[in-house]
Amino acid sequence: MAKDVSVAELVSAALANAARQLTSNPQFAAAQMREVLKLQPENLEAAIVLAKALRAQGRFHQAIEVLKPLAKADSADARVLLELGGSLGLTGDSGRAGACYLRVLRTQPELVKVWLVYGHALKALGRQEPALAAYREAIQRQPACGEAWWSIANLKTVRFSADDIAAMRAQLDSPELAPQDRVHFEFALAKALEDAGDHAEAFVHYERANALHRKSHPYDHARTRDFLARVKANSTPALVARHEGSGAQARDPIFIVGMLRSGSTLVEQILASHSAVEGTSELHHLAQIAHGLGSWEMQDDNPSYPEVLGELSAESLTALGEEYLSRAAQHRRLGRARFIDKMPNNFLHVGLIHLILPNAKIIDVRRDLRACGWSCFSQHFAGGLPYLYSLEDIRRYYDDYAGLMAHYDRVLPGRVHRVHYEELIADPERRIRELLDHCGLPFEPGCLDFHRNTRAVHTPSSEQVRQPISTEGLERWRRFEPWLAALTDEAQAGRQAL
Repeated sequence: MAKDVSVAELVSAALANAARQLTSNPQFAAAQMREVLKLQPENLEAAIVLAKALRAQGRFHQAIEVLKPLAKADSADARVLLELGGSLGLTGDSGRAGACYLRVLRTQPELVKVWLVYGHALKALGRQEPALAAYREAIQRQPACGEAWWSIANLKTVRFSADDIAAMRAQLDSPELAPQDRVHFEFALAKALEDAGDHAEAFVHYERANALHRKSHPYDHARTRDFLARVKANSTPALVARHEGSGAQARDPIFIVGMLRSGSTLVEQILASHSAVEGTSELHHLAQIAHGLGSWEMQDDNPSYPEVLGELSAESLTALGEEYLSRAAQHRRLGRARFIDKMPNNFLHVGLIHLILPNAKIIDVRRDLRACGWSCFSQHFAGGLPYLYSLEDIRRYYDDYAGLMAHYDRVLPGRVHRVHYEELIADPERRIRELLDHCGLPFEPGCLDFHRNTRAVHTPSSEQVRQPISTEGLERWRRFEPWLAALTDEAQAGRQAL
């Protein structure tokens, strides 16, 4: 009996310790849970924490393999199904993710958050009406759920009724509304008013939404500027020449980089409509590899990134390229020769991409500052992206991005293919042929009919890329031009001077 108590105490302590380490040290948490499962193979809590730790490392397929046996029974624990659904969604398998959420809702329909993630899975699959119904169900069960209202607005093609607008105003008048719900409601009401043609009041609510967000996500432009200066200083022709021929030689990856809301999802959808290319998602693996190389802040006693790039051997660069390919493999389900990683902020790591994956293709999608900036300001992003919550910060970040890409153009001439969104809209066939040529792909008519592609799309543009190319969105920013001085005039002149 004493031995059993000792094991129980050991397991309890390990579970508590692993839960604390999930964010800061997921590798340690995973190792602890594997040890617990050796002692108690049936310990459900340990399996769930292990899956969470694997997911935190980006090892989604391993997390799925841990959870799949536990999800087979009709009476499977809801926590297992939700964790499994989350991991499946991160591999792009929105269909099976949605099935997991639906299983939970059949027995626990009161779970508002599950209606939301179920709606998100349906939206990614292009099933707009069922997604809308799921969001409406969440609202019916919890009218103050701001995320559900914003999720409807984020469908882009849905218009709110006068009753909806009145309901949102009533929620915003309530002093009891939670701060994060208030952000969601401000964005959703702004979108409703914009669609209704009341651009002045819509701007007021967009501005309020961003101001609320900015309080909890302050932006330090000097920090970004200093990091990019270090990237430029360490991305040199000498470094490139020294490592010529190094890195993993696979030609599989196509990186699409740029500002958010630049049209990158459209370019991804075009390429993913080619028979040789699979669209995956916005993958975090390259940034995780960069973080693993060293601190992004200058360190006296520890490795710093990007300075450490100059110290890596040819063998290390090859190993890093292979590590990226291994991590990305879990997102590739179609067996196609090429795949797309559409993480916009990978523009920070073009130098790293070149060193570890010299045959990968890199596409920079560029959109007019005013159009791109306004689209960013009026879009509520799920993650914390501090530079998006003021027009001035958006302009600074855009200029920083454009300046870094200009540096790469000088150091790696011809390495990055630039797609200007406005030119793509104006002359799609010509620009698509140029894009395919850069990627070494033969032209296929399906790339012009990209809107017929039924693949899951997880970005805010998911509904728009299921429509034929249109000029409708090109001038949206002009409706708000009186309030966009930060994105015009002097700012525009500065951008053109880069």
